[in-house]
Amino acid sequence: MPRVVWLLVIARAINKLGAFSLPFLTVLISSDFDASVTTAGLLSAAFGLATIPSRLAGGRLAGILGRRRTIVLGLTGCAVAQVAIAAAGSLLQVAIFAVVLGLAFELYEPPSQAMIADAVGPADRVRAFSLLNAALAVAGTGAGLIAAAVGRWDLRWLFVVDALTCLACAVALRLALPADHPGGRPAAAGEDLGVPVHPWRDRALWAMFGCGTVFALVAMQVVMGLPLTLARRDLEPADAGLLFTASAVIVVAAQPALRLRKIAALSDTAALALGYALMTLGLAGYALASSLTAFLIGTGLWSLGEVFVLGRVFGVVAALAPPGRSDRYLAAYGISWGIATTAAPITATQLLDRFGPTALWACTAALCLVLAAAQPLLVAPLIGRERPAGPVPEADPAAGRPKPARAD
Repeated sequence: MPRVVWLLVIARAINKLGAFSLPFLTVLISSDFDASVTTAGLLSAAFGLATIPSRLAGGRLAGILGRRRTIVLGLTGCAVAQVAIAAAGSLLQVAIFAVVLGLAFELYEPPSQAMIADAVGPADRVRAFSLLNAALAVAGTGAGLIAAAVGRWDLRWLFVVDALTCLACAVALRLALPADHPGGRPAAAGEDLGVPVHPWRDRALWAMFGCGTVFALVAMQVVMGLPLTLARRDLEPADAGLLFTASAVIVVAAQPALRLRKIAALSDTAALALGYALMTLGLAGYALASSLTAFLIGTGLWSLGEVFVLGRVFGVVAALAPPGRSDRYLAAYGISWGIATTAAPITATQLLDRFGPTALWACTAALCLVLAAAQPLLVAPLIGRERPAGPVPEADPAAGRPKPARAD
């Protein structure tokens, strides 16, 4: 892998080491300010809503300020907002700084993902994004343990530690990444910056975006709903940190399996369908779980599913973009996480309050089952990219980038 990929992977892992505060935002609001679960869910939803313009701004600013400056700006903004949340003395202050955190939260993602996508060839993108996912999982093993320990002492300190890792990541990338060129990033080979890019006219992107939004909703419902579910079933909410740690260990341990010939030869949509099916089984297990052991088994299954999903989706989206414009496509696709982060606190808390944990996880598992069925039936015909993940022949530069036959 190129040096820039390793730099981004290592720095992101440093950041991830402290990125365990968000799952406990609703718990902090409920416990420290005596707010109802519904109120806590609405405030967390406000954070999620703010991440939507943040993601779009990340894609825009990468072309105006430069990718390195945008990354540093986003991480520094997150650090300031998280310290403010930790020091907040009222529910109103928490609400304000949660929105500020959301506005800074996604600035990092489009430029960093685009740098990874542009640094490697199409055949190596699945491997590059899987490497990033594995590094985040490695850091997550420590993050979950820190959350379980610090969360028992004082939930506010979770936000302080998270802020420190954001600053460490910002400093490391400011020193290590290539400098931005005046007027933004340099043009990639074969790129014409005068040609407008309209990601939302691409029907293939819409297919990925629709599935990505549902997947992100599922992932965020796990983040938001798991600590609350443990409390409802007379278990320690902070033990969600232990389950997130177990998930991270499983993701790392499963990485070599992605290089097995039969798995590597799966088409994108087949691999995604398999991943969603495994997630269905794991989340259905949550619906029936009443002990930490049962939750651990469910966590193992959905974590294996995520291994198949996360390495593929960003590679598919980056490949749909014109040369050098992957930041715009990845920014557009990433709105799915903002929508999910807005909706999940409401859907998770409402299902939990009105119908209980069993209904919450049964509905979440049903969403994954729908995603599994949608891949071969709806997504594959649109993306037109049924190819194995292994190396493919390079295209002739004189012929331009081959594009699948699809209606735009």
